[in-house]
Amino acid sequence: MSARTRFRQPNVIPGFGLTFGFTLVYFSLIILIPMVALVLRATGLGWSGFWAVALDSRVLASLRTSFVTALIAAGINVVFGTLIAWILVRYRFPGRRIVDAFVDLPFALPTAVAGIALTAIYAPNGFVGQLVAPLGIRIAYTPLGITIAMIFIGLPFVVRTIQPILEETSHEVEEASATLGANRLQTISRVLLPGLAPAILTGFALAFARAVGEYGSVIFIAGNIPFVSEITPLLIVIRLEEYNYAGAAVIATIMLAISFSMLFVINLIQAWSRRRYGYGN
Repeated sequence: MSARTRFRQPNVIPGFGLTFGFTLVYFSLIILIPMVALVLRATGLGWSGFWAVALDSRVLASLRTSFVTALIAAGINVVFGTLIAWILVRYRFPGRRIVDAFVDLPFALPTAVAGIALTAIYAPNGFVGQLVAPLGIRIAYTPLGITIAMIFIGLPFVVRTIQPILEETSHEVEEASATLGANRLQTISRVLLPGLAPAILTGFALAFARAVGEYGSVIFIAGNIPFVSEITPLLIVIRLEEYNYAGAAVIATIMLAISFSMLFVINLIQAWSRRRYGYGN
């Protein structure tokens, strides 16, 4: 059957034109138009003014802090999120449902409450902070504290993305691999990970996107010290409080462009991995 014939076949659920039009309108109102307005406001300064704001040392330092800590947090979440998903799917133990429920806690907990709680724990006089302070390690009010806050709010995205794929992966695949002589490391690297790769990349992208734009849970533990622990979302708020709306729009546009570029690359890698290993077809 040709592609044209398949295209002309009536769908079981009619109304493609109506639903597609509603999708375009909704997408335009919620995402496209605000993004265009943001870019137009940023370019209103002219290219010289735009680059003057973009290349400001304080802006560059905040971008570096936000994106580096977000990447580190997303990478850590991929490792431990995969392990947590594996334990929740493959093992049955007392309190498993409680642990499973705790994974979703960052979804329900207000970000400001999470930030205050993390600061109380990791501050120099906090429960954990005072234990590591004699070792010369300072967590709160440093990029390390920012990373911990981002790990906290990003972990559920990785776990909940990988968990359904693991549930669909049969034990028989692992048993067949062992029967053919593969050891545990070979089974993980050659049998399990290729099937999990798209889900892992998706979880990484979601955790990174959430972390890089996070505000409420980070500002308390960050300390907001310029050139040290100041994140870009906070700098945008500072510019707004100064009534420098064009400057805030420039910083937001730069952050939007970098985030979109990184997520686009991640999606390309994800699509390649699906074609490479034959998943998601």
